[in-house]
Amino acid sequence: MTQVQQLVANQESNLTASVEKASPVREPIKHLLIGSPKAVTSTIHLLQVIGYANVKDWSPLLPTANAGEVMSILSRQIWLK
Repeated sequence: MTQVQQLVANQESNLTASVEKASPVREPIKHLLIGSPKAVTSTIHLLQVIGYANVKDWSPLLPTANAGEVMSILSRQIWLK
Protein backbone atom coordinates (compact mmCIF):
# COMPACT_ATOMS: atom_id res chain seq x y z
CA MET A 1 0.00 0.00 0.00
CA THR A 2 1.39 3.39 -0.95
CA GLN A 3 1.67 6.27 1.48
CA VAL A 4 -1.22 8.05 -0.25
CA GLN A 5 -3.43 4.97 0.05
CA GLN A 6 -2.51 4.63 3.74
CA LEU A 7 -3.32 8.29 4.33
CA VAL A 8 -6.70 7.96 2.63
CA ALA A 9 -7.46 4.74 4.52
CA ASN A 10 -6.54 6.38 7.85
CA GLN A 11 -8.70 9.42 7.09
CA GLU A 12 -11.66 7.19 6.16
CA SER A 13 -11.17 5.20 9.36
CA ASN A 14 -11.03 8.39 11.46
CA LEU A 15 -14.14 9.77 9.74
CA THR A 16 -16.06 6.55 10.34
CA ALA A 17 -15.04 6.54 14.02
CA SER A 18 -16.09 10.19 14.39
CA VAL A 19 -19.49 9.55 12.80
CA GLU A 20 -20.08 6.49 14.99
CA LYS A 21 -19.23 8.50 18.12
CA ALA A 22 -21.44 11.40 17.10
CA SER A 23 -24.44 9.31 16.05
CA PRO A 24 -26.66 8.31 18.96
CA VAL A 25 -27.94 4.75 18.95
CA ARG A 26 -31.32 3.53 20.18
CA GLU A 27 -31.13 0.55 22.48
CA PRO A 28 -33.96 -1.38 24.15
CA ILE A 29 -34.27 -1.41 27.91
CA LYS A 30 -36.85 -3.10 30.14
CA HIS A 31 -37.98 -1.98 33.57
CA LEU A 32 -39.56 -4.49 35.92
CA LEU A 33 -41.44 -3.44 39.04
CA ILE A 34 -42.21 -6.13 41.59
CA GLY A 35 -44.07 -5.58 44.86
CA SER A 36 -47.49 -5.17 46.36
CA PRO A 37 -50.18 -3.91 43.98
CA LYS A 38 -50.20 -0.59 45.85
CA ALA A 39 -46.42 -0.14 45.68
CA VAL A 40 -46.22 -1.01 41.98
CA THR A 41 -49.18 1.20 41.05
CA SER A 42 -47.82 4.11 43.11
CA THR A 43 -44.42 3.83 41.44
CA ILE A 44 -45.98 3.73 37.96
CA HIS A 45 -47.94 6.90 38.76
CA LEU A 46 -44.85 8.61 40.20
CA LEU A 47 -42.89 7.83 37.04
CA GLN A 48 -45.66 9.48 35.04
CA VAL A 49 -45.66 12.57 37.29
CA ILE A 50 -41.92 13.06 36.76
CA GLY A 51 -42.40 12.60 33.00
CA TYR A 52 -40.55 9.33 32.53
CA ALA A 53 -43.34 7.02 31.32
CA ASN A 54 -47.09 7.13 30.88
CA VAL A 55 -49.24 4.82 32.96
CA LYS A 56 -50.61 3.22 29.78
CA ASP A 57 -47.06 2.22 28.70
CA TRP A 58 -46.79 -0.34 31.51
CA SER A 59 -48.14 -3.87 31.28
CA PRO A 60 -51.18 -4.76 33.38
CA LEU A 61 -50.34 -5.94 36.89
CA LEU A 62 -49.34 -9.59 36.63
CA PRO A 63 -49.31 -11.96 39.63
CA THR A 64 -45.99 -13.46 40.67
CA ALA A 65 -45.40 -16.79 42.41
CA ASN A 66 -45.50 -14.98 45.77
CA ALA A 67 -48.88 -14.33 47.39
CA GLY A 68 -49.88 -10.66 47.36
CA GLU A 69 -47.13 -9.72 44.94
CA VAL A 70 -47.49 -8.42 41.37
CA MET A 71 -45.21 -7.19 38.63
CA SER A 72 -45.45 -4.78 35.73
CA ILE A 73 -43.07 -4.39 32.79
CA LEU A 74 -42.15 -1.35 30.70
CA SER A 75 -40.13 -1.71 27.49
CA ARG A 76 -38.53 1.42 26.06
CA GLN A 77 -35.95 2.51 23.55
CA ILE A 78 -33.30 4.85 24.94
CA TRP A 79 -30.72 6.92 23.09
CA LEU A 80 -27.06 6.15 23.77
CA LYS A 81 -24.09 8.15 22.56
